[in-house]
Amino acid sequence: MDSTLPWRTSSYSTGNGACVEVAKTTGGAYFRDTKDRPRGAAAVAPAAWSSFLGAVKTGALGA
Repeated sequence: MDSTLPWRTSSYSTGNGACVEVAKTTGGAYFRDTKDRPRGAAAVAPAAWSSFLGAVKTGALGA
């Protein structure tokens, strides 16, 4: 994984260490747990990332 990815911390982060970081790329997105960065990140394709974001925005995933 490229160490120069533009990582962003979730806007829902409360600063308690239970955060998710996301790096969007032309090939999709990467996401990782801020508590365990050395473990690496998972990658998803653009269509999967868009579908996930749509579900979050509409509340389809529940609370």
